[in-house]
Amino acid sequence: MSSILTNNSAMVALQTIKSINNNLGMTQQEISTGKSIASAKDNASVWAISKVMESDVESFKGISDSLSLATSTIAVARQASETVTDLLKQMKGKIVAAQAENVDRAKLNTDVTALKEQIESVVNSAQFNGLNLVDGSTTSIEVLASLDRSSSGVTASTITVNGQNLSTGDYAANDIFSTTTGGTISGAGDTFVLSLDSAGGTDDITIADGTTAWAAGDTVSLRIGDRQATYTVTESDVASGNNSVADLVAVGLKNAVDALGIDGLTVDYDSGSAGQLSFTNDGDVDLAVSGQFRNANSGALGALDGIDVSTAAGAELALGAIDGLLDTAVDASAAFGSIEGRIKTQSEFVGKLSDALKSGIGSLVDADMEEASARLQALQVQQQLATQALSIANQQPQNLLSLFR
Repeated sequence: MSSILTNNSAMVALQTIKSINNNLGMTQQEISTGKSIASAKDNASVWAISKVMESDVESFKGISDSLSLATSTIAVARQASETVTDLLKQMKGKIVAAQAENVDRAKLNTDVTALKEQIESVVNSAQFNGLNLVDGSTTSIEVLASLDRSSSGVTASTITVNGQNLSTGDYAANDIFSTTTGGTISGAGDTFVLSLDSAGGTDDITIADGTTAWAAGDTVSLRIGDRQATYTVTESDVASGNNSVADLVAVGLKNAVDALGIDGLTVDYDSGSAGQLSFTNDGDVDLAVSGQFRNANSGALGALDGIDVSTAAGAELALGAIDGLLDTAVDASAAFGSIEGRIKTQSEFVGKLSDALKSGIGSLVDADMEEASARLQALQVQQQLATQALSIANQQPQNLLSLFR
């Protein structure tokens, strides 16, 4: 049945052209914005996921900046500790030279003093953006390293960078060591050297209660050849009473030396002689035992203040102390190098992670431009055909006039 009131063909053609125009509009929007999902109305769930990922990418930009700042700060500290190591090596050369009898120790001591001042200058100037990791002013810092997203939420992870106290300041003499035999004592009783001949050489050292009270964190170190034993005073040691701390330190050092397992060396502690350690060398080689006290508030290189090679005794003590100072500087350099490498690796990972997130976001919301181009041409052809079909459908009622002629 034909009707002049209802043109079904025109309605079908009109709905078709509306659908084509809608698809054409969406395709043109994809091409103009470059996104297949430009807003929440396009696909709410995918759009929400992409926005969360975009926020993470922005956060990682801040993390990258934090890691870059930390890398620069640690690099300055590492360079400083390596420079201190080199200066201590030069100082060791002067100290070794001072062991000879026919040298001008006064001039060598002048060189040693100059090197000490240079070390102090390096340590004090090794700061980046106001932060110094080698002068004892900073115990540790936390570097923002990543964001960890889980089902329970987002947490920040950090990398701890420990400061290395290479300063020479805040050293307080405590008159710790004394000896009744041939040991050499110097530095207000805070350093000593014992010479133990092979095949039965003996000597002793007494650890006193000190002219000032012991404090938690005070350390006493013994160096035998290239081996070192250290005891650090604890809070419980201090709580036991100042007069017994020396005994606790002596016992702790004996145990530490025994643990080194040095052939022929025995260390005896007699509770009847407060704080006294007796050394016996039954080995085949001569041994030199040196000791150093460092109070809790002093820098790791505080013993530099006591180095004086102007006398034979002072040169001998300096030789016993310099290797320990060198080890401290080397350990600091190694620690900074290790953490600098870790942060560099983390920085590279964060960069790659950001790139991966950006790629993931693109795969979710970016338009496929090749597909959009092909679809645009197809829709343009469909639009033209639909327009033609609508025109034809609109002419159908005119055909009914021929029935009434």
